Amino acid sequence: MGISTEDSGPTAMADNDQIHTSVMLERTIELLAPALDHDGAILVDGTLGMGGHAEAFLSRFPQLSLIGIDRDPDALAIARERLAPFGDRVRFAHAVNNEITRVLAGFGVPRVSGVLFDLGVSSLQLDRVERGFSYSKDAPLDMRMDATSERTAALILATYSELELRRIFYEYGDEKLAPRYASRIVQRREDEPLVTSAQLVDLIIAATPAAAQRAGHPAKRVFQALRIEVNQELAVIERAVPDAVDALEVHGRMVVLSFQSLEDRIVKRVFQARSTSTAPRGLPVELPEHRPELKLLVRGAEQASDEERAANPRATSVRLRAVERLRDVA
Repeated sequence: MGISTEDSGPTAMADNDQIHTSVMLERTIELLAPALDHDGAILVDGTLGMGGHAEAFLSRFPQLSLIGIDRDPDALAIARERLAPFGDRVRFAHAVNNEITRVLAGFGVPRVSGVLFDLGVSSLQLDRVERGFSYSKDAPLDMRMDATSERTAALILATYSELELRRIFYEYGDEKLAPRYASRIVQRREDEPLVTSAQLVDLIIAATPAAAQRAGHPAKRVFQALRIEVNQELAVIERAVPDAVDALEVHGRMVVLSFQSLEDRIVKRVFQARSTSTAPRGLPVELPEHRPELKLLVRGAEQASDEERAANPRATSVRLRAVERLRDVA
């Protein structure tokens, strides 16, 4: 996707507060604040969504400017309207966040003070039935975060082999019944295509033993796996996180909010590798080039408080990780 500074898609400002509550907002501000409280500070919101986090940061830090990246044109349109009072302190990019290097180059920005990633599917995408992300309401099997892209869930179900379907259900959904579901999907599409969420849910329920149905909705993991495959979410994160670290200035900070273990595992791996000394074992003195590039700002992955989880169910699964950049890498 190219960088766009043009408005696109419908706005829905009247519904913002109802459909979106920013997760771990105060903790995110607390962690990023030391890097942002100076003249010329720039924050990249790499998953801008409807601009909830961005609005809070721009309000708290009057000297801050922000670059908002999102692949969803509808979310960008809402964020533009919401953030309009901040004028030219905000720049927008219609892009995937693994394009952060190109986005910053396009804006002539060599380094930034902070980066925020709020990963996964957004409230806007979940709550708008027509986007097809939910297994609880009937809709076209779409699941695209960017409606301008070509790959949909229906296309995957129509064209992937049984082996490929089994793989994504296993890898992205941790679905133990992946072989059974993949086989039934391939059999079913010989008679008619699967084009709605209700069709897929009915197929999965019919293929699920009664005992397994008592463990939760049987379609949940299949829908998660399809969404990840449609949007190539894990491949995006694998590139976006290290590229975002590279974009940080010294003493810049980065916060990542993950909502499922596959995302968090990638973030953890990058942060741990770059916060560990590379000095060979037994070296008497650690040379500057071997010193850790990052400092971990939280122990492990933080979760939302009990109070926030009670008030906002979408905070239940969040895992927060944060780092500060200690040095440049030659």
